[in-house]
Amino acid sequence: MSDFQNEMNRTVQGFVAQITELARRAAIDTLESAFGARSSGGGGGRNGGGAASAAVALAAAGLGRVGRPRGGRGAKRTAADLEALSQRFAAYVKSNPGLRIEQINKELGTSTKDLALPIRKLISEGQISAKGKKRSTTYFPGKKAAKN
Repeated sequence: MSDFQNEMNRTVQGFVAQITELARRAAIDTLESAFGARSSGGGGGRNGGGAASAAVALAAAGLGRVGRPRGGRGAKRTAADLEALSQRFAAYVKSNPGLRIEQINKELGTSTKDLALPIRKLISEGQISAKGKKRSTTYFPGKKAAKN
């Protein structure tokens, strides 16, 4: 190689090393501020401060992975919570038959995701029945609910 090419390669490698070091420092600063904000009780947002930005900074520096943490689905609902939600849903459907899930969610202050499991259980128990498919599904009291 010529002297020009050698000098160019050294300069590029030095530049890459400087950029890598700056990215690492930025990632460490972001982590320190995120963990410092979380441990001091501050930290805005649902995810405990700047944890998401820290993950992005780590990934940019090649130090971590971006995305959802492994096994991070959140806490499971207790059986009592599911039962209470099921009974609220069943009572509402009994007094307001023929509504779609969006309409029921609006009144109960829930989300479709919250109600998916209780609805499946209520249908399998026969307390409610469903007619239609996907978003056009409407809910009615089941045969067991009519007896109660």
